[in-house]
Amino acid sequence: MKYTNFKDLKLSQLGYGIMRLPTVETNGPVDENKAEELIRYAYENGVNYFDTAYIYHGGESERIIGKMLSRFPRDTWYLANKMPGNFLKIEDGKIKFEAGFIKTGAEFYNHVSEIFELQLRKCDVEYFDFYLLHNVSEETFDLYTDEKLGIANYLLEQKKLGRIKHFGFSTHAKPETLEKFLDIYDCFEFAQLQVNYLDWTLQDANKNHEILTQHGLPIIAMEPVRGGKLANPGKRASATLKAARPDLSPAAWAFRYLQELPNIAVVLSGMTTMEQVKENLEIFSKDDPMTESEKAALQKAIDEIATFVPCTSCRYCCDTCPQTLDIPNLIGLYNEAAYEFSWIVVDALALLSEEEKPAACIRCGVCTPHCPQNIDIPDILHKFAEIIEKNNKGEQTT
Repeated sequence: MKYTNFKDLKLSQLGYGIMRLPTVETNGPVDENKAEELIRYAYENGVNYFDTAYIYHGGESERIIGKMLSRFPRDTWYLANKMPGNFLKIEDGKIKFEAGFIKTGAEFYNHVSEIFELQLRKCDVEYFDFYLLHNVSEETFDLYTDEKLGIANYLLEQKKLGRIKHFGFSTHAKPETLEKFLDIYDCFEFAQLQVNYLDWTLQDANKNHEILTQHGLPIIAMEPVRGGKLANPGKRASATLKAARPDLSPAAWAFRYLQELPNIAVVLSGMTTMEQVKENLEIFSKDDPMTESEKAALQKAIDEIATFVPCTSCRYCCDTCPQTLDIPNLIGLYNEAAYEFSWIVVDALALLSEEEKPAACIRCGVCTPHCPQNIDIPDILHKFAEIIEKNNKGEQTT
């Protein structure tokens, strides 16, 4: 196993994400016997970073990983957990937790300390090695920066008490939101970012990677195979990668891509099978840098997976739009939705009024001559509106 130096620690470059453990049946409870076999094998072969969260596996992930790691010496593994701000809101002066799929916990809390204390008990630990604000984004920005609620300040107090060793955050934010957040807080030691070869462009991971690096924050990479989609990227892309390196699986390409990037401390993988565990251990136990021809093959595969509308966010179109639409934002969401109508699209659209959504475009065409990339903006927004309508009706969009 290869390791990364993080302060005075040596972290395994492969981390175990405890959100996709094997289950008894589809969407059923975790098969704890199989899960223990996987976690033990990973630990015994060098993995020492384990990442859980309040919401994973319907609220059971914390209990399960705490139980399993307790069988090994406490100073031989590192546990990361998260404050579930993306499921919290203030109601009648109390903190309301909203996630119907969670089986444990309470609906209301008087203070975030109750959540933190519950997490310590569920994981059966006296401290968390790594603790994060879960999903800093446009949706959670106000909650995490609410001075009266004081989430960050409370957690920093826990750090002073030794109950959190290292404090960070995970994020799916837009670059401008991430910059704004880091202008407010300078207390973080690391950040967790969704980054893979598709989202490098699709979700502006390249820009967020640069921002975090400039702020001196080591990156924990999550969703390296985008929830499994890059392990099966389609016939054409798979054939392209196979022709370049017959000995590698598509998933191996995704992991090798991340190994090429600077400032990646740990790559999380939600491993479900022993085959995945063994393959990933092999990948992260040796150096296998990409050649220039392999990089070209990967770029070809990316082009075969998804077609991106090449918006550069110059915003010349916005100055002329009579509907005052945020066109670059909508085109970015269109790129995502055209590939996969993910929760990221759903959450982003939920923050927009009807007047801000693509259906508000009147197709006047005033914006089009101002686009340096010659994008047919009204056509793209019309297509996006159709995708949204089909999704609302439960129809297939891709």
